[in-house]
Amino acid sequence: MNNPMEITDLRPDEYAEAARIWEASVRATHDFVTEADLDVFRPLVRAAFGQIEHLAGLRDGAGRLLGFAGAADGKLEMLFLAPASRGRGGGTLLLEHARGAFGVTAVDVNEQNHQAVGFYLHHGFQVVGRSAVDGTGKPYPLLHLRIAAQ
Repeated sequence: MNNPMEITDLRPDEYAEAARIWEASVRATHDFVTEADLDVFRPLVRAAFGQIEHLAGLRDGAGRLLGFAGAADGKLEMLFLAPASRGRGGGTLLLEHARGAFGVTAVDVNEQNHQAVGFYLHHGFQVVGRSAVDGTGKPYPLLHLRIAAQ
């Protein structure tokens, strides 16, 4: 079966749409995040688009943005899919692209996001550490993962 999804650069004029995808994805997968947390994270995510080294967009056959990934210094900083696009292989496409094109070997993932933890473990990442708080100091433990050497 032909997969109509493709990976392209994420353009600056798409950052607002990517931020909407981020929020919808977080609402669908991070049931531990509160509305107040989203109010804190929203401007941080929007600002990150202009600062992150590598950004890629996942698109459908009509060119619509379905998700995105961002990486810097060999670390996957973001990978989010629109909720309706989950389970169709797009996350794997984005991860493979990030590994091949951006040299990604590491990722931090919320320990409470069991689906994401399982996704990365399934793709060969291993837990190498843990932090009790996230990058903003909130009590959302992070697992630090690295890809096994090949």
